[in-house]
Amino acid sequence: MTSLFDLTGHVALITGGNSGIGLGMAHGLAQCGADVCIWGTNDERNESAAEQLAKHGTRVRAIRCDVGDEEAVTASFAETLEHFGRVDSCFANAGSRAPDIPFVETTLADFRAVTQVNLDGAFLTLRAAAKHMVERGGGGVLVGTSSVSTIHGAPRGQAYAASKAGLTAMIKGCAVELARYGINAHSLVAGWTQTPLASRELGDPAFEKSVMKRMPHRRWGEPGDFSRIAVYLAGGIGGFHTGDEIVVDGGYSIF
Repeated sequence: MTSLFDLTGHVALITGGNSGIGLGMAHGLAQCGADVCIWGTNDERNESAAEQLAKHGTRVRAIRCDVGDEEAVTASFAETLEHFGRVDSCFANAGSRAPDIPFVETTLADFRAVTQVNLDGAFLTLRAAAKHMVERGGGGVLVGTSSVSTIHGAPRGQAYAASKAGLTAMIKGCAVELARYGINAHSLVAGWTQTPLASRELGDPAFEKSVMKRMPHRRWGEPGDFSRIAVYLAGGIGGFHTGDEIVVDGGYSIF
């Protein structure tokens, strides 16, 4: 990496950072010198991810946090600041999905179980980070992981799609409102990626046969595909670039 991508001294927070896309982003950030704090609800995955990330030689901390719990987010952000002193970029990546049931059989509890993590959780996380960045001064970067399900109809995935569409809209509002503080905000629109969240579909031969022919790259995405874009966004290299929906899907949504 050139000095343009040197994140030495930068502190990045990634929710859902113990696996999948979040861990892929965390690896890219740490590899470029950033100190990394990951939040997750699985202690074993947290520990494993922290051990992997520490090999890059930067400061790493894993915190158990349910982002849908306001008190947990407040406490976890305070712990993050106590350990690192600051947060320069925040990636609201933690996600949940609904059971594979028809829309007409979906209960309000089913719907809210998804939005509590994907939308409420992103709101709580981004709000905490934005408040810190505004009070501290010096700008910052907010990023939310969205999905191509906001572009294409997602059968039996209405709660997930709705939560991600809401996240994308929220990010745009943040980009406009917070620009005066030097804070940029973006959403990453993720395509089909090999993660624990997508394992149900990607492991189905019939699904692969149906979808892969619409993938110009002829492969599923991998967590590492998100490392470079995370570094670009965290470093503020784009400067004047904010409020974008950056699609990372191997061309799936345009083919």
